[in-house]
Amino acid sequence: MQRKLKDGIYLVGSIDWDRRIFDELVSTPKGTSYNSYLIEDEKNVLIDTVEPFMVDDFFKNIEDTGIKNIDYVVANHAEQDHTGALPKILEKYPNIKIITNPKAKSMIKDLIEIPEEKFITVENGEEIKIGKRTLRFIYTPWVHWPETMITYIVEEKILFTCDFFGSHYSTSDVFANDKHNVYNEAKRYYAEIMMPFRNLIKKHISTVKSLDVDIIAPSHGPAYDDPEFIIKAYEEWVNNEDKGLVLITYVSMHGSTKTAVEFLERDLMEKGINVKIFNLTTSDPGDIAISLVDAKTLIIGTPTVLGGAHPSAIYIAHLARALRPTLKNVCVVSSYGWGGQSSQQITSILKDLKVKELPSVMIKGYPKKDDFNKLKELSNMIEKNHKEEKNE
Repeated sequence: MQRKLKDGIYLVGSIDWDRRIFDELVSTPKGTSYNSYLIEDEKNVLIDTVEPFMVDDFFKNIEDTGIKNIDYVVANHAEQDHTGALPKILEKYPNIKIITNPKAKSMIKDLIEIPEEKFITVENGEEIKIGKRTLRFIYTPWVHWPETMITYIVEEKILFTCDFFGSHYSTSDVFANDKHNVYNEAKRYYAEIMMPFRNLIKKHISTVKSLDVDIIAPSHGPAYDDPEFIIKAYEEWVNNEDKGLVLITYVSMHGSTKTAVEFLERDLMEKGINVKIFNLTTSDPGDIAISLVDAKTLIIGTPTVLGGAHPSAIYIAHLARALRPTLKNVCVVSSYGWGGQSSQQITSILKDLKVKELPSVMIKGYPKKDDFNKLKELSNMIEKNHKEEKNE
């Protein structure tokens, strides 16, 4: 299958239509792709590779271009969905050299057995002439590993950004034509992978904007022939434009917690506050991660299980701590029977986020009048905090 970015520049990676979880951690409801790009010049160059289990499809795509020999493969990132096919590539093209940076070289050698003499290392900003085209290598550490870099074709104004600006989105389109769905999946990708590094990503966005770029070509999902589309989206996400969202996540065993959080949801909505609510037993954690990008307040509702919080609620607390969203407030709404420490358990996990901890609402059994009054007080406090924070 031959697909082109421009004349002489081919997309030869593989589409994984059926993949539904990535790294056994990240949900991929629309599949993914492993984008590898082949540049035809005096020296033919691959940009990144594919997962090892996609190598047969990968080689067939290269064969379809009619290109017989490859001189270099650029490894922008050491992770195996980008480098896993390197051993097979070295077998097929025994004279090929791997271009990467020193840190990535070290990490690749930790992950895959590759001879030392196969590597060429480049420094930040270094350029290599491959014929009529020039490749420039730009370090972008912590997008999302410490060794990551991007590759720029100076003459063609194409930027190969590896995981940066990527999306787990399987499509036969070369470019992001279905902008609505691509936006949502790029936001999911950002939330699950990039959000913990947003302060560094701000700097790397500035680097990208300093270049003259016609096409952004990531290693997952479609490329962008309208680079401003994905750059503006990233600027919105990293700068956390205030949407005033209250994110309520809950699990309920016998209806008490569900009744409490749904009462709180209605009261907040009556105040004109933006609310999203997720039942943890039926919701995709990736959808919750997307909402964490926009959330100002996180409420975790949980019953008490053997003296502590429900495991699903504990998982969401750990997810929020790992993704480090720009929350301002957190709160626990919990029901219990004969005792428990669910609130303390959840808040101890979230303390690393350094956000305002609102008073927990602890409900003995099914919510009663006093409990609903406490939930109203919590709603009033959230409204007050949101107004004050908006004016800061």
